[in-house]
Formats: sequence, structure tokens, C-alpha cells
Amino acid sequence: MASQDRPLRRGWTTGTCATAAAKAAYTALLTGEFPDPVEVSLPRGGRPAFALATTARGEGSATAGVIKDAGDDPDVTHGALILATVKRGAPGSGVSFRAGEGVGMVTRAGLPVPPGEPAINPVPRQMLREAIDEVAAANGEAADVVVEIAIPGGEALAAKTLNGLSLIH
Repeated sequence: MASQDRPLRRGWTTGTCATAAAKAAYTALLTGEFPDPVEVSLPRGGRPAFALATTARGEGSATAGVIKDAGDDPDVTHGALILATVKRGAPGSGVSFRAGEGVGMVTRAGLPVPPGEPAINPVPRQMLREAIDEVAAANGEAADVVVEIAIPGGEALAAKTLNGLSLIH
């Protein structure tokens, strides 16, 4: 907890960390190299850089992970590993999202994301799409990918939030 003698230390949202991981993974999928650190654009301006905590390349996919630093915000995901795995999608499919381990699915109407979709809010979805578009344009590729976001241990973290009582499971 921050003392009253100093301002709160700012941190990053889960969506920003997921965006950094996805951008690094897609870059590696296209170029064979993971950028480390990786920069992302924030909705209100700025381009912070994130160190990668883990990387892996698979058959037709790449995965990168960023450790979330929530600053002085008492966020249950502080210190969690946020993973993104990127695979090529069908031509013309654009960017689609999948929920990996620890990421909930919207089960009922009432949220800005429709039922049956991963519980990734609209602003992080836009950030993810813009980062994928940036990498695609820089490499002369179409931004047709599947992005899977995972938070190992996320089910246990969600139990400490209102998600267990809400429209997300």
C-alpha cells in the first residue's frame, strides 16, 4: 500500500499486458523473432514498453507472456502471467479472440461483450486489434489471426472477484 507521503504508483491493465504479449507473439509468428521489450500504443496516448516473461514458438503459432504490474492498485491479477498465443486465421477473417486457461466466457446478456465470447472488454479488444494491425502492416501481411489470451491460475483469481457471481464463467 502506498504511504500518504507519495503518489500512488501507476500500473498496467490486464488488457494492456495482453496486448503487449499478443503483439510480441504475432511479430514472432511473422518474423521468427520476439521483440523484447515490446511497445504498445495506449488509447489515451503513450507507448510503454513491456519485458517478456516467457516466449514459445509452435507449429503455426507463437506465444508470449508478460507479468502484470498493477502498480499500487489492489488488483487480484497483480503479478499474474498474462499469455497470448497467436495463430493465423482464415483469409479475410480479421482478428478473432479465444479464451485460454483462466479467462472467462460471457454466459448471459448484460455486458458489452455478447454471450459466447471471451470476457475481454471492448477497449482491450480494440487495443489488441490495433496492435495486430500494426504488426501486419509492418510485415506486409493481412491481420487474419486468432488471439488466445490465458492467465494461468486465473480461475482461482476470479473466485476473489465478482466474476463468480456475475455473467462471466
